[in-house]
Amino acid sequence: MIKTQNLSKEFETTVAVRDLDLTVEAGQIYAFLGPNGAGKTTTIMMLLGLEKPTSGKIEIMGKSLDTDYFSIKRRIGVVSENQYLYDDMTAWEYLNFFGRLYEVEDREKKIKAFLERVKLYHRRNERLAGYSHGMKQKISIARALLHDPELLILDEPQNGLDPYGIQEVRDIIKEENQRGKTVLISSHILSEIEQTCNRVAILNKGRLVAEGPLDIVKMKAMEDITLIIEVENLTDNVQKAISAEPYVKSVKVDNNKLIIVVDRAEDYRARLSRLIAEEGALLVGMQSKTVSLEEAFMKITESNVKALLKEGTA
Repeated sequence: MIKTQNLSKEFETTVAVRDLDLTVEAGQIYAFLGPNGAGKTTTIMMLLGLEKPTSGKIEIMGKSLDTDYFSIKRRIGVVSENQYLYDDMTAWEYLNFFGRLYEVEDREKKIKAFLERVKLYHRRNERLAGYSHGMKQKISIARALLHDPELLILDEPQNGLDPYGIQEVRDIIKEENQRGKTVLISSHILSEIEQTCNRVAILNKGRLVAEGPLDIVKMKAMEDITLIIEVENLTDNVQKAISAEPYVKSVKVDNNKLIIVVDRAEDYRARLSRLIAEEGALLVGMQSKTVSLEEAFMKITESNVKALLKEGTA
């Protein structure tokens, strides 16, 4: 759906994006994360054709952005971080204008449905100038979806929303994804990313520093992995056998539970299960203790900054 190759953007004294290789497959909800100044917005602007890359290639839906910009644009829905709506229009007039622009069939029926979906139908005849920031954000989402695009690019879509509005937008993103839409979302609300996205890319100082399925990216941020294993017939021999394994860093016993810290070089769960069975105990349950996406984000970006500082002094 989206593919970039060696994508870079330089301004006069700054490299905003450096050699970015990004692949977003059709049907994914893909999170694009990074601290302020990481290059996220610049990348999104390049994907939308609003900034010209210094070098590299962009393909969207199998077409080059250089040669098929207008045909691609009609198949994308966009919510930008800073919304500039036509404040003199009512919500109905605004959506009707864009519906005409995109030649939406059954336009008025769809506008009514979207306004009801974002709970603003009762205020459809009010000018947008009187709308709150959160209400304008909802109208922007309705506009982005009105022409039924294949790809949604959302830059801080929950910006300015209250908890109910955040929940509404989360539900809309999931529903549209289930209907077949691909979603690229950039947000600072990492708890929401954790609940909606299945793949994550983290950008820092213009470079891609982590990318992959959400669980794998979180695991990469952990120095060690903690396994909590519930066991029946737990004996000292079980604890001793596990402690003797070279990949095990520590073992603690809490009633009938083993709390085992292992290195993260491999997935050792099957090996530990066999070992427990060989010692005559019964494994009842096993879980991995993981970090949150927020913790992983902080660790990954901090370690990347340290590596870049070392690079600069080498």
